[in-house]
Amino acid sequence: MPEPIAPLCLLFDSDGTLVDSEILLAEVMAETLPPFGLPFSATQYMEEFRGIRFLDIVQTLEKRFTLLDETQREQLEQNMRERMAERMIAELKPIAGMPQALDQLRTFPKAVASNGPLAKIRCAMQASGLAEHFGEHLFSAYEFKVWKPDPGLYLAAAEAMGYPPEHCVVIDDAAVGVQAGLDAGMQVVHLNHFPDTESTPPRAISITHADQLADIINEIATTTVPCQLSPQ
Repeated sequence: MPEPIAPLCLLFDSDGTLVDSEILLAEVMAETLPPFGLPFSATQYMEEFRGIRFLDIVQTLEKRFTLLDETQREQLEQNMRERMAERMIAELKPIAGMPQALDQLRTFPKAVASNGPLAKIRCAMQASGLAEHFGEHLFSAYEFKVWKPDPGLYLAAAEAMGYPPEHCVVIDDAAVGVQAGLDAGMQVVHLNHFPDTESTPPRAISITHADQLADIINEIATTTVPCQLSPQ
């Protein structure tokens, strides 16, 4: 029988949770979408589309303004991804307090589960200096073909890490990610950057700064029985 392992596996979102990339993404979208006939502002991303898959944003804007053909969609996404990579390499920082929180949580297995492409996740972890905490435990919705708020991405990450859902804690800043974690049957910590305007579901735990995270995780861990590693 496998040896008991740490009681919890921590599944982190990337944008807005681990790294302060959302304003960069909002600005890049505001630069790249309008030339294709899709009016867009950085404020609009932050207020309406935060955490949502890029293709879903494009399709929503197409319904409002103008339809693109497949070639245009591919060129638009390529332009956006290339510009975003440039901005991340030059400017990306971790969320305030997150490096210290991760240091305090070194004994827990961790993974990143993001709606973004794997290349973007890798770039974000390397540019922000957080890569050491996750190694190759990076899970992209593009690899599994399932995007938050569907719980499938978090469930796939948990399975890959060898943990049942009830022994996983999701840490996510966006409403779509919080809902995905809850629907996956996991405990959820909502890193709520906008507590005055954004509510946290009753079944999730709300924090407003990363320096609160370690205490919350350790408190959850004290009530969680160590689990057994699933066969790989």
